[in-house]
Amino acid sequence: MAKALAILANQPNASAGLVRLGDKQILFSDCEQAFVMYARHGHSLVALFDPVGPQELWPDLLEKFMATARHQGSRPVFYQVSKAFLPHAFDCGLRPYKLGEQAVVDLTRFDLKGGAWLKLRRSINRAERDGLEFSMLSPDEVPEVIDELLSVSRAWLASHNASEKGFSLGTFDLAYVKACPVAIIRLEGRIVAFANILEAGQHGDAFIDLMRHIPETHRGMMDLLFVRIMEHMKARGFRTLNLGMAPLAGLADHHYAPLWNRLGREIFEFGERFYNFRGVQAFKSKFDPVWQPRYLVVSGRGLPLTSIFDVTMLIGGGLRGILRR
Repeated sequence: MAKALAILANQPNASAGLVRLGDKQILFSDCEQAFVMYARHGHSLVALFDPVGPQELWPDLLEKFMATARHQGSRPVFYQVSKAFLPHAFDCGLRPYKLGEQAVVDLTRFDLKGGAWLKLRRSINRAERDGLEFSMLSPDEVPEVIDELLSVSRAWLASHNASEKGFSLGTFDLAYVKACPVAIIRLEGRIVAFANILEAGQHGDAFIDLMRHIPETHRGMMDLLFVRIMEHMKARGFRTLNLGMAPLAGLADHHYAPLWNRLGREIFEFGERFYNFRGVQAFKSKFDPVWQPRYLVVSGRGLPLTSIFDVTMLIGGGLRGILRR
């Protein structure tokens, strides 16, 4: 982990900080200047995100990961990779399937002035008039409020009949939460919402990971939390803020679209019972992000249903976690 964190400090993607969760194995390049984080479920060896480290090391690391998977009798799977990864995937005979789009806010352009932002300004002004207060805690300050944060987290999970996730999603692990800055909203002195922030400081990228709040507190609470995080990170010199994925967003639905896209569009349109696809995309769209495609990359032909099942099980922590949303 110490070796991975040293690489983490010199690469541009704050989301790679999910390696800190400790729920994934780490495969290093031969020169130990790049790594892939991965986990296994069923017959899938699933790598999360692009390889972490210089892009010129990706091809050899990709081959090394594929060899590792096949040595273990597993299929190599890459989850949530970027367009930059695809040429290397093609060279190895892998196939991409679009998963959705990642929302990234350009903080250098972020400004609430102007008519386009009127509705959002009203929302956060109303929240502050009603007594909600924002602050950003440094990692040193987080232990003082960790019990309050845990209480908010448990209330949020209970309200959603959900269990903790993992792999590609942050988990309320005490060591993990204490390692990063945490943005909080207070009402009458009590913490009612929080989000932890992963940073790639040298490259100006930040990532909002774990978000939890007390349900039914205030309609504008999450608007306030996100806007004040953006303003705070911009003031510190950060250039981009990653808001995470909108699953199944942006899939082409024209006549020539592949079967995978058509199935994904159907789930996006009619799968609200299982996941708030439209709501997630609509909320993140408020902040005028750049939408960046993300892909599942696998070997073989046919729909990658087994690979998707194995990824879903990794994220949900097994069948019991999936059944509890």
